[in-house]
Amino acid sequence: MSVNETESQGVIDKLSSAIGAEYVLTEAADREFYSMDVYKARELPIAVAQPGTVADLQAIVRIAAEAEVAMVLRGGGASYTDGYVCASAKSILIDTSRLNSILEINEDDMYVTVQPGVTWAQLDEALAAKGLRTPFWGPFSGLMATIGGSASQNSVSLGSGTFGVSADSILAMEVVIANGEIIRTGSLATEHATPFFRYWGPDFTGLFCGDAGVLGVKVRITLRLIKRPMHRATCSFGFDDFGGLAHGMAAAAREGVVDTNFGLDPKLQQGQLGGTDGAAMKQAAIAVFKSSRNVFDGLFQLIKMGIAGKSFLAGYDYSAHFSIDGYSRAEVAHKLASVRKAVATHGTEIANTMPTVLMAMPFIPLYPILGPQGQRWVPMHGIMPFSKLVAFNDKLDLLYASYADRMLAAKVEKAAMFTSISTTGFLFEPVFYWEDDRTVFHKRYLPEEYLDVLPEYPANPEGRALVAEMKDAIQDVFTEFGAVHMQLGKAYPYMRGREPQSAALIRQIKAELDPKGLMNPGGLKGLTE
Repeated sequence: MSVNETESQGVIDKLSSAIGAEYVLTEAADREFYSMDVYKARELPIAVAQPGTVADLQAIVRIAAEAEVAMVLRGGGASYTDGYVCASAKSILIDTSRLNSILEINEDDMYVTVQPGVTWAQLDEALAAKGLRTPFWGPFSGLMATIGGSASQNSVSLGSGTFGVSADSILAMEVVIANGEIIRTGSLATEHATPFFRYWGPDFTGLFCGDAGVLGVKVRITLRLIKRPMHRATCSFGFDDFGGLAHGMAAAAREGVVDTNFGLDPKLQQGQLGGTDGAAMKQAAIAVFKSSRNVFDGLFQLIKMGIAGKSFLAGYDYSAHFSIDGYSRAEVAHKLASVRKAVATHGTEIANTMPTVLMAMPFIPLYPILGPQGQRWVPMHGIMPFSKLVAFNDKLDLLYASYADRMLAAKVEKAAMFTSISTTGFLFEPVFYWEDDRTVFHKRYLPEEYLDVLPEYPANPEGRALVAEMKDAIQDVFTEFGAVHMQLGKAYPYMRGREPQSAALIRQIKAELDPKGLMNPGGLKGLTE
């Protein structure tokens, strides 16, 4: 779609009249920042619109639809999959950060309803005061990541070992579609009902989960609640090779009792150890002590951390870390024993310093969007069954070996992180670091005092191009092994290899909800929009 300056100004004027000129950002610096994710940017939108109410959002959608301008949705910005990167300059980027109210915490019926701009950390703090929690309770980036972003992109981490991805905790939604009207899902779509239940006939809630904003704009999201577990235990294991890690994490997952888990490859373990300074350890120790059940438990955990020091990962190439939650010490002890027994035949138990520290302050600042030495960073992921992990990793190692000389020349490094999802899935997350200049995204999201202590690098277009090439090559391997993805954006080939009837159905749904193809064009890569 081409951009006509007069038409663009007309759209800007209408948006300003509808929601207030101060909430329609047109400066190039603002448009550049809001339309760039952790990894890349494409086109600058006409403007960034920041609705403060549902009525504002409906007005934005109707104005854009009338002018046949694309609408792209942005949550907290903690994305790396081109989800809110504009595919066309004839676009309005809708920033949902002002829609940030927790609308209802229903303790009787055990659900919570929020606006899309609420962060996971904000929600968890509000629920903690009432002794409640959502089953999946956020990604590690939850200080910035929003409920709306996770609903559109899906996310994993906190609670995923038992409760799956973010979508598995969602009951109902209210979604503004391309004509400005609202669709309600779950029991909320029934006259006189509340959003207490998800399933009654076809699962319309699931239709809008993970759609990357291609089918509509979430304006209200309801999640189910559970009583907040008051007891927690952690354990860690070291492994000599990836096979040990994969089998060990799979064995733990099959027990169905791990709330949160993650695994690290040798590179990330080195980064963790190398990046832990005295100030960070002091902050971690304070967080561990504050999160302990009582003074004695806190002292015990600190003593264990002190004894382990920085040697808790020494001697092992890979490590896996598990957090187990429960409602009594006996329950947690039983679960912990089952995990230890399951993993012990594949690895060696080591000091549990890392999961103890992480679970004491689970929502971390976005410092990891740069590498430990200030490098650019981007991950990607694939989810596959446990039985395919070792063969996939072997194929990936061969791919890396074929690129080794070019990676060295272009100053590109690779790493990987791993997570099991409930009892059936394993998320394999390759990560790249490369020396390159910083973007406006890094400069706005990270504090200046943090950036000042990191090295800066000149532009490295060769490294950048090599990372893009390798990401494509890894995607081919993921596809070969039948891996699927959740954070689709424009980075993952949603339609590649899709069964014809399934492909036809999603195209028909898209055409029904958005006949002009204006909702985040390209958001489900390969979908004809």
